Amino acid sequence: MGRGLIAKGSEWALVTGAGSGIGRSYALRLAAAGYRLVLVGNNRAPLESTAAEIRACAGTEVRVECIDLARVEAAGELFARVRDAGIDVDVLINNAGMFSFLDILQTPDERIERLLLLHDLTLTRLCRLFAREMVRRGVRGHILNMSSYSLWMPFPGLSLYSASKAYVRSFSVAFAKEVREYGIRVTAVCPAGVATDLYGLPPRWQRIGLRLGVLISADSCARRGLRALGRGRRCIVPDWWNRLWIPVCKLLPMWVLGPIRRYTMRFQQ
Repeated sequence: MGRGLIAKGSEWALVTGAGSGIGRSYALRLAAAGYRLVLVGNNRAPLESTAAEIRACAGTEVRVECIDLARVEAAGELFARVRDAGIDVDVLINNAGMFSFLDILQTPDERIERLLLLHDLTLTRLCRLFAREMVRRGVRGHILNMSSYSLWMPFPGLSLYSASKAYVRSFSVAFAKEVREYGIRVTAVCPAGVATDLYGLPPRWQRIGLRLGVLISADSCARRGLRALGRGRRCIVPDWWNRLWIPVCKLLPMWVLGPIRRYTMRFQQ
């Protein structure tokens, strides 16, 4: 997935949630590698800003599609728009996401529905639609799905979010095995803390987290994700030290989680 591996402008990449954070970093790196871009999100202003930055820096073609992906019909609508524009997608980055830290009993029905639609249904349908088209065209396509380290952390307040991301990883690994015979690579990326606005952290705390090594930058996450995709990895956890903590997260007893829960209740929203 690196620079110079394709002729500039010869292939298209589609990135959801491309207006900021990790999605923006994916878009910038793919543009630098020579891909033309379809940037997708539900807020046009940041998408246009990212598109302008790509045109200025990489000089490649960029198309913006503003669409709410947290709807039953969203995947079909997006696929139809891309097809009607005559675009053949070679790299699909399912990055769009939303965060929820709230006990499920207090979580509004609308949030439950939108989060599951966005993380699971729309992602699954986009994988199916674009992979089927890749098979029809006979190309060696690439699909990257953003999961989360939280799938190993089914802690109080994360029941909805962590479960939705566990689905993404499980689906991606199995789907990768199904489409391998067609030359399509699928990777699930499961980052721990990333310095973005997704979790509601103020910029100051993001900078502190980066300096302490608790968080990684959005660009670092995107770089490692694309490298794993290019190498055919089915699942990756950026940064080796985060992998060491997975068994600990899975085995934490309630006598440890209890005090943590009492402290974090103030942050639930």
